[in-house]
Amino acid sequence: MIIVKKSGYLSYKNLKFKCALGKKGIKNKLREGDKITPKGIFKTGNLYYRHDQIKNLRTQLKKIKITKNLGWCDNPNHKYYNRPIRLPFEASHEKLYRKDRIYDLVLVINYNIQPTKKNKGSAIFLHIAKKNYVPTNGCVAIKKNDFLKLLKILRKNTKIRLN
Repeated sequence: MIIVKKSGYLSYKNLKFKCALGKKGIKNKLREGDKITPKGIFKTGNLYYRHDQIKNLRTQLKKIKITKNLGWCDNPNHKYYNRPIRLPFEASHEKLYRKDRIYDLVLVINYNIQPTKKNKGSAIFLHIAKKNYVPTNGCVAIKKNDFLKLLKILRKNTKIRLN
């Protein structure tokens, strides 16, 4: 199990990495856009990655290439809320193909998925941290090199505990 502590560290087996969390920390998530990293134990989902930026990716996880038309719906009133979507898309969404490169690697944290509850929060990911571990909007973020080390030993169906 991946363990993420509110102190800002992620650990898995013998690895320990500094991480960025939501601006308001790890708590019970209230609603979409609250900048809270959700507290709890969750399954991990698919790994999305930029094939043009990450070569020879070694992992046992299911990998999906990020293309320029891949996004994630964050509109609570849309039927595709908290799911991957194809762009262009009429409702509010996040683009996974980004210039700032924080989504070159994205591991979905299965928060508010199956069932998806309207306005409970979406797009909760483990992704690449910005410089100086700038707080996220609710995701967990680690440095790219740390992420690549983690992916080499992660197993399918690994759970993540955020506390």
